[in-house]
Parts: sequence; C-alpha cells; structure tokens
Amino acid sequence: MNCAVIELTPDPEGLGLKRIFTLRKEKKMKTAIAIVMMLVLTTVWGCQSSSPQGGSVLTDEGFKVAVPTFATEIKQGETKNFTISLERGKYFKQDVKLQIEATKGISVEPTSVIIKASEIPDTQIRIAAAQNAAIGEYSVSVKGIPKTGQSTSTAFTVKVVSP
Repeated sequence: MNCAVIELTPDPEGLGLKRIFTLRKEKKMKTAIAIVMMLVLTTVWGCQSSSPQGGSVLTDEGFKVAVPTFATEIKQGETKNFTISLERGKYFKQDVKLQIEATKGISVEPTSVIIKASEIPDTQIRIAAAQNAAIGEYSVSVKGIPKTGQSTSTAFTVKVVSP
C-alpha cells in the first residue's frame, strides 16, 4: 500500500494550524499537488473570472474577458477603480470593443472602451455608488466585441456596503 503523509505543523509560537493529509494512492497525491498549485496561481495572478471564448473557435485565435471576482465591495458614496483584462489567444490580433453596463443603483464609467491589438490588454473602469444607494449586490456586465468573429460576455457582482 502506497501511503504518503503531508504534515503542516504549527509554528514555534503555536499560532498555526495542524493538519494531516493521508493520501493512499499516487493519483490522489497528484490531485493534491494540482489543487495546491491552482490555489497558489490564483493567489499570485489575482482573482479574476473569465468569459467564454470570443473571436474564433480555433485554439489560440480567440479571446476572453477577465473581470474581478473578489474584493468587489464599494461603500455608499464611494467611487472605486476595477481592472478588466483581455486574455488574447496567441494568434488573436484584433481590436476588441468592451461594452460595460451596470444595473440600476450604481454607475460605471466608461461604458465603452476599445482595446487595440497593440495595447496592454487591461483597462480601468470606475464604479460609483450614490450616497443613498441601497445596500446590496449589483451586477456589472462586460461584453467583448471583436472586429470579426464571435463576441463574448461575462459579469461580476459589486456589493454596496454602508460607510
């Protein structure tokens, strides 16, 4: 029986947590390593969600729109910047128009941006919540439209909280 034990021990001051994972098969070990790597990459690269592929359906000839998934809180009366990114396939060399809309209760600027093929694929948007905006969750939708090919859409949630 193949058995591996990975033990995360507490630090000398006793502030950490102790967990023991027993993995009985090599396949489970590979799965555990893949999960840990995915969590590390998510932390290092930031937390964004991507749309389905737009542009061409061929591999590396399309694009995706990446929007924030975490830390999307805004206080009543506040304006905050958020980053929207274009994830281009290796061979996707088109300008993409982004159309951005927010549900009633918050505002977004700009509502339209063109990301040129030669530019950095990130853009900043400003989201504002009025001083009297209702506390709750609001949706911001982003549609990516290439010069030719299929468009794609995604959305993210902005939570309005009290100051």
